[in-house]
Amino acid sequence: MTPSGERALPKPNLMNEVMWKGIHERLFLYESDAENFILNTANRYDIVFIDAYDGEDIFPHKLWDPHSLFLKALEKRVHPEHGTVVVNLHSDSDILSLNGSVSSVLHEMLPMGKYVSRVCRAYKDVIVEKRSGFAFTVAVPWVCNTSLVVCKSSRIGRGISDGDLVLNTISSKSQEIENILNLPFSCLQYIKGGFTLVD
Repeated sequence: MTPSGERALPKPNLMNEVMWKGIHERLFLYESDAENFILNTANRYDIVFIDAYDGEDIFPHKLWDPHSLFLKALEKRVHPEHGTVVVNLHSDSDILSLNGSVSSVLHEMLPMGKYVSRVCRAYKDVIVEKRSGFAFTVAVPWVCNTSLVVCKSSRIGRGISDGDLVLNTISSKSQEIENILNLPFSCLQYIKGGFTLVD
């Protein structure tokens, strides 16, 4: 979608309509200032993806400050029973071994360096707040990225500490998606390799 709310691309072709079964009519991609967009919409969303790095490779503080208008408005914009926010984060641990690969020790550090863990905590505290829900990260160390997922959920109680329950559910659903879409790769290896529950 353009900032004015018009479709930037034509409707999908017949194959995409069959594959997506009408879901494409509910998917919208806005290239816009995240704070302005969230503060000026009254829509409610099932899932929100945020990729907000600036040219200096910094995730703006106003988008993760737990006292910011942005996070408070975002919490109200995602569905109260199943709303999910997915945030692309760059690792704040960029030390590689001499051959340019990530050591096994660093692999464990990548998702939760000091900066990333503060962002994760802020999103979880505000989005889940007093409701049921959970948050986790999945690391992709070879590109120094981490995906944060924060989900309100009426099915899983507040204060969940059983990472295996969340991981097993995600693994099961990822295999289901792989089979339906006949993906040429397995998502499971990425999920199992870099999964961390945000407590």
